Amino acid sequence: MKNKAGSNNATEYLHDDKLRPYLCTVCCKRFKHKQSLNDHRYIHTQEKVHSCTQCGKHFSSPSKLRKHMNGHSSKFKCVECEKCFGTRQALTIHTQIHSGVKPFECTVCRKRFAVADKLAIHNRTHTGEKPYMCHICEKTFRQRGHLYTHSRIHSEHKPYTCQVCGTAFKCGAYLNRHISRHTGHKPHRCHMCQKAFSRLYALKIHISRVHTGDKPYKCSLCNKSFNQSSNLQLHKRRVHSNRRPYDCPYCGKLFMTNAELKRHVRIHTGAKPYSCRHCSQHFTWLMQLKTHLLKSHNEGTWFKCNICPKKFSCNGYLREHLIQHEDLRSYACSECPKRFNLAKYLKCHQLGHFKFRQFCCGLCGKTFKTKSWVVHHFKKCSKQLGFVDV
Repeated sequence: MKNKAGSNNATEYLHDDKLRPYLCTVCCKRFKHKQSLNDHRYIHTQEKVHSCTQCGKHFSSPSKLRKHMNGHSSKFKCVECEKCFGTRQALTIHTQIHSGVKPFECTVCRKRFAVADKLAIHNRTHTGEKPYMCHICEKTFRQRGHLYTHSRIHSEHKPYTCQVCGTAFKCGAYLNRHISRHTGHKPHRCHMCQKAFSRLYALKIHISRVHTGDKPYKCSLCNKSFNQSSNLQLHKRRVHSNRRPYDCPYCGKLFMTNAELKRHVRIHTGAKPYSCRHCSQHFTWLMQLKTHLLKSHNEGTWFKCNICPKKFSCNGYLREHLIQHEDLRSYACSECPKRFNLAKYLKCHQLGHFKFRQFCCGLCGKTFKTKSWVVHHFKKCSKQLGFVDV
């Protein structure tokens, strides 16, 4: 096949065994056939010239319209729930939900999958394999779709626009996630506690964290287990690594991840990006908004302790609370015999053994070992110096 994509290098997709010579110059996505590239270009031009004769919905390519029309014609219809699909393959995968058949098992963590492709992708979480490489920055990814999404970072083109507020996005999935904030639509409901989610991925995480207790990913340094590979990687960075490459431009404090830095900067800027859709209140942190929705508008789900009457707005707070009931003190101080049931309590305690004081009052210059102490002092100090609005 003749390569008509200029200087394209098909070897940048290291895992592909078939040539994909046709390159989209906007988002760097590659295609095996020229017609597939032509259909894809409609995404960027936002032209939707193919209309459904049944409902009037418009599509950017004939293939997408055909898949949509199959849903109207019931060509691929599930006999169990009568849900319709655009392709036979999608119907086949869906029917396995009803049968519960998952013939493909991971040999490492014993997790099972309905299709072999899902198992192959999952195996990469254990092997660390990332076969898809960005030809611009050489960053690698486990899935081709993740590479496609990443490639848009190198382009300023944002073809997906919210019709409600006009916010533009580089990825259709991001737009769909954003739209759910306007509509409040949460179609994915947990069958155990009835909590609803806007994304299926969030529901799966919820079931894994709250109900099953399955933790197949074990830290090789401390044997602590996690239910997600990403949580294990985050644990290793936070607990077993001292590398903090991200520094705050306002106070110089160092952070392990860019996300932690962005959250910290809000303290200095006063930014409150989370707004309540029921009232005019805005919040600095997402958890503040969730707590507000629970207490003020009775929206959301409380996490209740099954031992005592206490309830919490966050599952993480409940988990910490349950550890206190168990009275397991797994965290030992290296300087004295004291032990603690939470790592944060040990960290706070160990500061008492050292003379270093990293927190400073901005009004009088007095230094403290912990953040909570300087916050408590700052309130008193501001009143004594007459700063009533601080």
